[in-house]
Amino acid sequence: MKKLLLPILLMSFTFVNAQTPCTGGFAGGYPCDGYFLQSEISLAAMSAGSGNDSWGWTDPSNGKEYALVGLDNGTAFIDISNPTSPIYLGKLPTHTSSSIWRDIKIYNDHAFVVSEAFNHGMQVFDLTRLRNVNNPPVTFTEDAHYNGFGSAHNLVINEDSGYAFGVGTSTFNGGPHFVNIQDPINPVAAGGYAMDDYSHDAQVVTYCGPDDDYAGREILIGSNENEVVIVDITDKANPVGISTISYTNVGYTHQGWFTEDQRYFILGDETDEINIGFNTKTIIFDFNDLDNPQFSFNFTGPTSASDHNGYVKGTKYYMASYRAGLRVMDVSDIANGNMTEIGYFDSHPSSNSVNTNNGAWNVFPYFDSGNIIISDQDAGFLLVKAITDDTTAPTAVCQDATVSLDANGNGSVTAAEINNGSTDNSGTVYFILCEDTFDCSDLGTNTVELEVYDDFGNKDFCTATVTVVDEIDPVITCPSGLTVVYDSGNPFYTLENFDTTGDVTATDNCAAGLTITQNPVPGTQLTVGVHTITFEVTDGSGNTDTCSFDLTVEEELGTTDFELEKGLAIFPNPASEVITIASKNATLSTVEVVDISGKRIYTSNNIDSETTTINISAFSKGLYFVTINNAVTKKIIKK
Repeated sequence: MKKLLLPILLMSFTFVNAQTPCTGGFAGGYPCDGYFLQSEISLAAMSAGSGNDSWGWTDPSNGKEYALVGLDNGTAFIDISNPTSPIYLGKLPTHTSSSIWRDIKIYNDHAFVVSEAFNHGMQVFDLTRLRNVNNPPVTFTEDAHYNGFGSAHNLVINEDSGYAFGVGTSTFNGGPHFVNIQDPINPVAAGGYAMDDYSHDAQVVTYCGPDDDYAGREILIGSNENEVVIVDITDKANPVGISTISYTNVGYTHQGWFTEDQRYFILGDETDEINIGFNTKTIIFDFNDLDNPQFSFNFTGPTSASDHNGYVKGTKYYMASYRAGLRVMDVSDIANGNMTEIGYFDSHPSSNSVNTNNGAWNVFPYFDSGNIIISDQDAGFLLVKAITDDTTAPTAVCQDATVSLDANGNGSVTAAEINNGSTDNSGTVYFILCEDTFDCSDLGTNTVELEVYDDFGNKDFCTATVTVVDEIDPVITCPSGLTVVYDSGNPFYTLENFDTTGDVTATDNCAAGLTITQNPVPGTQLTVGVHTITFEVTDGSGNTDTCSFDLTVEEELGTTDFELEKGLAIFPNPASEVITIASKNATLSTVEVVDISGKRIYTSNNIDSETTTINISAFSKGLYFVTINNAVTKKIIKK
């Protein structure tokens, strides 16, 4: 039997198998459901002993697709622009020694490679070199190398920010090691974060989920052996832990991925199937509130195989499940606690038993063509595709919107308000709108982008103008009245700016840019009497409010006047018929009464007495001012 198999195995070392349909539950020798085999390349053809991670790159200059496959002794580059006849272009050898662990990510047309090989560091490879490879396969050299850490279990890249994060290194207690790769061939150390425990894997996103507290922040979700850790790493010099969450029957918290809307986090535990004995279990968390994450539900698969890496595209979750190969779940109803396996391609046909030493290590489902990479520890590279496939992008149609700020200076818009009839050939579209909350700093026009995707993860984008307006009036508050005296040594009072003295205050939902005007203007010189001071506040959007108060101006009291006022009494007050003015310390000579407008309505001269009476029965009800001896002014009320 061994003699018969040997020629067949030797042939697989050098030949690439072409497209094989999924018929009767098999694509060649591989069990399948809904997915067929485009092509495969064996480990032997790539001169390797085992396979591990994988990723993909699409050349932006021509749309050609390339597979990047991790091997024990390096990284393979495969041209899959013709998916049924891929070309193994060559290998970037490991930086030091071989290892079964290797991880690859891309940024700005460069590949970044780490390994658990001793002192491996991070290799940088310019992927544009793949455009012109003569006489493949060739042995490539790295374009740059980062030695800020030695070995690393995994690598995470946020392509929005241009940062790479080595996890499982010997630095920062095994937590993420930050590297600025905005200039890819000149990576620069940028700090790190020693999290609660060793970080085995992570996802880093520029947050666009339901928790508005963290909108636009750079958030890391770490799978840390026994728990999931959420960290705000926007400020690389001061990362801030947000929360942690664990779950029952923890084996090894391995790797997880957000749903497209960043509401749910789908986690794989690598060893819970081994330790406890149930079928493949996937844990789903609800991250609606990043400060208070919640367990949502468990999904149990049909086999006992361990799960490894998983990724979301559209409404599908693509999982590498070791001996069970690629498993694909529908997560469109995840909000109601439902996941359904809708297909698979088993790259390890001999067994689906629980074991982490064989089978699919990783899958990469993000090519626009719909091609999916499976990197298998034993089978090497396989390229598969869904039988029922959809690579047609939706058509995104936007409309402009207006947002009115509330009393707290905040406002929001929904994706539904921006959508203007976006369509897809499948009939179902989903929306993501990151720029959905606004405040006073956004007054005026703002450009927002609406992402529209379908079940297969095909995407289109459109932009709209959101006009943010403030229609809420400010509020200005005046005192009930003030009494002042002449300026020292002058027969007048110089009007103050009552906004700056704190007597008049104004508030607004958008406090910046408030303008307060006073009439009469500050600096106006006022004589004795009652003066109405009016104020108007205007906010930055032209909304206004007004208030006013009466300012009573009295002469400054001299020594004689002070003695007069000290012994003065007016009674009864309020009164309806007659008031009496009595003075203990000075003789009364003149009495004058003016109304609130300053009009004189009563005068008595040459009194020459300590008391006098005034008949006020004919006065209208209201407030009046009595000036005695042209020196002291008092208020009286006619009731």
